[in-house]
Amino acid sequence: MPQLPDDLDAVAVRRWCSLALEALGRERAEIDAINVYPIADGDTGTNLYLTVESAAAAVEAVFAAHETGATAPATADAVRAMAHGALIGARGNSGTILAQLLRGMAGVLADGGDAAHLRLALTSAADAARQAVAHPVEGTVLTVAAEAAQAARGEDPDLRTVVTAAYEGARAALARTPEQLAVLGRAGVVDAGGRGLVAVLGALVETVTGQAPVRGPRTASGNAAKTPVTVDGGSVVGLPVGGTPVEGVTEGGLPATGLPAGGLPAAGLPGGGLSAEGPLDCPEDGGAGPAFEVIYLLEAGDEQVARLRTRLDALGDSLVVVGGDGLWHVHVHVDDAGAAVEAGVEAGRPYRIRITHFATESGHDVRVQAEPAQRAVVVVVPGDGLAGLCTEAGATTVIARPGEPPASGELVDAIRRAHAREVVLLPNDAALRHTAAAAAEQARTEGVRVALVPTRAAVQGIAALAVHEPDRGFDEDVVAMTAAAGATRYAELAVAERQSWTMAGICQAGDILGLIDGDVAVIGSDVPHTARTVLDRMLAAGGELVTLVLGEDVPDSLADALEEHVREGHLAVDTVVYRGGHQRAPLLIGVE
Repeated sequence: MPQLPDDLDAVAVRRWCSLALEALGRERAEIDAINVYPIADGDTGTNLYLTVESAAAAVEAVFAAHETGATAPATADAVRAMAHGALIGARGNSGTILAQLLRGMAGVLADGGDAAHLRLALTSAADAARQAVAHPVEGTVLTVAAEAAQAARGEDPDLRTVVTAAYEGARAALARTPEQLAVLGRAGVVDAGGRGLVAVLGALVETVTGQAPVRGPRTASGNAAKTPVTVDGGSVVGLPVGGTPVEGVTEGGLPATGLPAGGLPAAGLPGGGLSAEGPLDCPEDGGAGPAFEVIYLLEAGDEQVARLRTRLDALGDSLVVVGGDGLWHVHVHVDDAGAAVEAGVEAGRPYRIRITHFATESGHDVRVQAEPAQRAVVVVVPGDGLAGLCTEAGATTVIARPGEPPASGELVDAIRRAHAREVVLLPNDAALRHTAAAAAEQARTEGVRVALVPTRAAVQGIAALAVHEPDRGFDEDVVAMTAAAGATRYAELAVAERQSWTMAGICQAGDILGLIDGDVAVIGSDVPHTARTVLDRMLAAGGELVTLVLGEDVPDSLADALEEHVREGHLAVDTVVYRGGHQRAPLLIGVE
């Protein structure tokens, strides 16, 4: 058993995220099944899981950066990473609100993790989440968060007492949600988002006390009408009417997404994506709402976001805008998706745009799907430039921005957007191996044949995509792509952040590092000289083609100089140059 914390330090925050992810993983399908407000679109549990997965990955990244040190990261670094990870990875309405709850807690816990700070953190979280929702409704996750904060108030200095009180308060509030929101009462279920929050707080109880909260028995999500089910040991409620899975949900409990019928209102915007669990400000009769869900991250100032809130509130409903310090997560349901995106463009720089089309039939959410393609390629790329290149080649792309590696849910989302019977997945990063494998396994449960080619760098992905032929047999295509990737050696240039030991010697902060096949092979003082040395070492073993991918701030003159260097020393070697856009490394190199 891990040592019980006296306060919420970085190690405790890490364990909390891990336990919360495990809890939501266990309860995801059941939470999806009770998602009936305002329509049964059945993905609240999935969205919450993906949001916490992103938060946990961000915390793990902080710890990975301290592996060479003797001490754990600072608490402030861990809680801020948790909040930032949840913000950039938030899915759906409840996931977006959970991200704001974690952000509200982080703002206080960064100053201390004792009982007094936790009380303030819970109150700050509940207030921040309520302010983020344009038109709050009682009987939702907002109510559960507020009651948890209220129950934790007092003067007891014991952290375990505060955490337990918050959990019990949330559980009691969850049991009352059917009395507060008519649509829940008619269906005989508690609020799905609120139940997810109870699971997250239960993980916090286990982190602090060492014991998981006692939970009562549950039944499968496909049971008949009003089948009793105990929610976390609380009041008995029922599952949705009917003996089959909730419409719009696959056997595995994940939302059945597809391409929107009739195209998109704004050319060039991505389709598909994860659906949202129903707006918190929709009419209680569960009537038909707007046709589209629009979600994006936005880089903008506070004044611009204030104007954006007003504009989006007039366009639709279910408006939730969370974040701060220049980065925001925007979620809204509208009939004019193009106008919602244009509003974001006017406010700042929107990216990671997701648009889901809703079609209402007999009170249920239905996705109208086009006939799937036979085969598609999904590729992770480090910058906008390569995203454009791969898109032109027919691939579905996922951008891994600096410090923001995609979670498995984002890769599953991309596989769905590819809308094909067969998918070849190119992760292009050794660190994404397990994430990509999890995404491939999940997609297979949804009936998609997925092959994971273990590419370790973007240049290997480019080589694999170059030999892709969708008309030949699947296995034959995968073998050819794997062979092309394996025949490509890769390198990148990076800037050392601090003094450290490497395989090439001791580097100082600011040195230019040349990494070949993942290991530091060259330590230099400037990019041009280091790049030439790396190229010479790679070409010493032979090669026919050099691929250079330039970062956003790297001048074209460097590519010209390196191309000339290759031509002078290796007459039979060709060179191709691509612009990678905003990527982590100033230069990526491939040699085939």
